[in-house]
Amino acid sequence: MSPEATLAPAFEVVERALAASRADGCVVIVREVSSVNARFAVNTATSNGRVRSREVTVVSIVDGSNGVAAASVARSGAVDVVDLVAASEALARSAPPAPDAAALVSGGADADFAAGAPETSHDELVAVVDGLVRAFPEAARLNVTLAGYAEHAVTTTYLGTSAGPRRRFVQRTGDFQLNGRTEGGRASAWSSAAGPQLATLDVDAHVAEVHRRLEWARTTRELEAGRYETILPPLAVADLMTYLYWTMSARDARDGRTVFAAPGGATKVGQRVSDLGFTLFSDPAAPGLECEPFAAVSASSEVASVFDNAAPLGRVNWIDAGVLSRLLTPRADAEREGTQFAAPVDNLVLELPASAGTTDDLVARTERGLLVTSLWYIREVDPATLLLTGLTRDGVYLIEDGHIVGAVNNFRFNESPLDVLEHSLEAGTTTRTVGREFGDYFNRTAMPALRVAKFNMSSVSPAS
Repeated sequence: MSPEATLAPAFEVVERALAASRADGCVVIVREVSSVNARFAVNTATSNGRVRSREVTVVSIVDGSNGVAAASVARSGAVDVVDLVAASEALARSAPPAPDAAALVSGGADADFAAGAPETSHDELVAVVDGLVRAFPEAARLNVTLAGYAEHAVTTTYLGTSAGPRRRFVQRTGDFQLNGRTEGGRASAWSSAAGPQLATLDVDAHVAEVHRRLEWARTTRELEAGRYETILPPLAVADLMTYLYWTMSARDARDGRTVFAAPGGATKVGQRVSDLGFTLFSDPAAPGLECEPFAAVSASSEVASVFDNAAPLGRVNWIDAGVLSRLLTPRADAEREGTQFAAPVDNLVLELPASAGTTDDLVARTERGLLVTSLWYIREVDPATLLLTGLTRDGVYLIEDGHIVGAVNNFRFNESPLDVLEHSLEAGTTTRTVGREFGDYFNRTAMPALRVAKFNMSSVSPAS
């Protein structure tokens, strides 16, 4: 039986749940996902699939004798709405008072709230598969093995609350990952792309880039650990800035737990973090990075609150012209602290005014240094300085007099994203990219390549 025959329309689920609620406040979120994927390995397309799924979340808000409490319950598929609402309410009545309690956001209904959830199709992947089919014979001739993954998903979010709002948003997400390895795994290279659709993806360009990097690796050198002038391409910058963004909790900073903490329970908002004048921002309307323009929060955290559901989201400059400008702040915290509400937005952009150029342009202006193509296994070492550690992966190359002269060994690095901004010598043009480490969770980023002074390669890594 098809999903259409077994699942009630999403907007009806929202209305039924709200009608069944006996709590003092209620939020219902339904997310419908339609996705297709294709996998390839050993120069062969190996599998493809199509998936449809639904998740329903009910947040119940109860004003008890000890204060306002909230609880969320989520279930997948064809949900018994009455049972789900009852489970959420029972959990809320036993929960402690919520520190993020606030009046629910009021509002009206989107004109398309009752529209169905669109689906993706394998047509989105035809260009990808055709491009790879063209590439496989040449790769085999060169003793190169290509492998990777492509996926396209359409996620439709329906949000309704007892305060009136009825919101709907359709999110299209494409992800492409390509790895090439020489015979015996002696060298490897990586290329990736993301966007709202993959139908126009230039697969040939990604394949050519992988072959170019593998050609660089025909010459190899061994380097010791140390601090090197380093070129980070946009995808490596994306991973570092994404981690920075995820730590920008005003609450954690006021509690003294992050690099953004200042003495006396204050934050470092207003302090300069980069002399070059970088701007780091999120904007639901950013071209090519469009995302939900309203808060849709299934469970409260240090940075987001279920009480803020349906709140409109706009552009927020987290770092403005080199100065820390905003931190993630739920409405209740903003009211208590006399600051501005700032909810998470599902995209991130780093810009440096008047900067231009590609990764290759930055390489051409480097006398001696390293080109690191991607980062992996990134973990936090010290939250007080936001010191991160991780590994280079799939290609580190030596630059001499503006040219790549060969591949070098991999390294473990120890760096803070804030230090990367502070020690950047120049930046390229901001371009759409996707991080190697965190791109599966945070797909919508635009970053420049950076040339960084004295990037800390703390030890040699045997990883390949």
